[in-house]
Amino acid sequence: MSFKDIRGQDKPIRILQGYIEQSRLEGGYLFTGPEGVGKKLVAQTLAKAVNCEAGFIDCCDTCASCMKIETNRHPDVHIIEGSEPEIKIESIRQLQRDISLRPYEGKRKVFIIDNAHKLTAEAQGAILKILEEPPKGSLIILTSDKPALLFKTIISRCKLLKFFPLKRTELKDIFRKDYSLDANMAHFVAYFSEGRLGRALRLKDTDVLRQKNRIIDRFVLSRKPSDLAHLPIEREDVRSYLNILASWFRDIYLLKVGMPHSEIINLDRKDELLKLMGRFSFPDLNEILHSISDSIAYLERNINVKLLLYDLRSLLCRE
Repeated sequence: MSFKDIRGQDKPIRILQGYIEQSRLEGGYLFTGPEGVGKKLVAQTLAKAVNCEAGFIDCCDTCASCMKIETNRHPDVHIIEGSEPEIKIESIRQLQRDISLRPYEGKRKVFIIDNAHKLTAEAQGAILKILEEPPKGSLIILTSDKPALLFKTIISRCKLLKFFPLKRTELKDIFRKDYSLDANMAHFVAYFSEGRLGRALRLKDTDVLRQKNRIIDRFVLSRKPSDLAHLPIEREDVRSYLNILASWFRDIYLLKVGMPHSEIINLDRKDELLKLMGRFSFPDLNEILHSISDSIAYLERNINVKLLLYDLRSLLCRE
């Protein structure tokens, strides 16, 4: 994928291309914004652009260099993934060794630290030393949706680029026109993902619409205790349930305050939501939404997940 193919991040891309044109692209950069808006994708595309054999401010996406970067096989482009709970000092020590070497076959050495807020304090101290005097021609890109967890001195050493979600109506149109999703599915993935393209793309090929309706039917609308017994209770599954429930009660709240129907997430079940409006007062909805939020926080602790679900269910089904 090249810059011209990336949707919704025109401003940071224009800034980066301006740096390339002015030969000012070096040192440290911090890409911030919500999870799933394309920060890592833009960082990888930037790595391709500065090493492309045919391009200048964008990549051709077909040369050997672009293909190697696309498949994470380029010897001069290094990505430190933040998929584990922490990014430890060993990863940054390896970066220190690699960054001091000349490019092996590319034009520029590029280092991408994804989810940089997961760097341990020791690792942040080490990356700060590199950012204070980065080797000439090197490019270090940190991405984070929680930049407040980074040392302020790290932030001050980086050029900051902010990334934002797409408008939900725009994202819905993309899924209708480019991916041929039906209206209900396109609306749900666009609104449930809050305009975050990466998150929406992960949802589009799943059975998420049926799954979310199953959760609502069993968790909110049914009065049978057995309906919870067969739900998976893995923490990631439960986190998904809670986000779905939050969207349901958020929709009821918005309808009660007179928000246009088109702004609700669960538009496919608008009629049921309208019928439920009178059942919940604003204090009820505030209590429910706070309880769901607290339940998401409790998942990070060693808590009995099944008990958490039953306690929440008893609150949601209270007349």
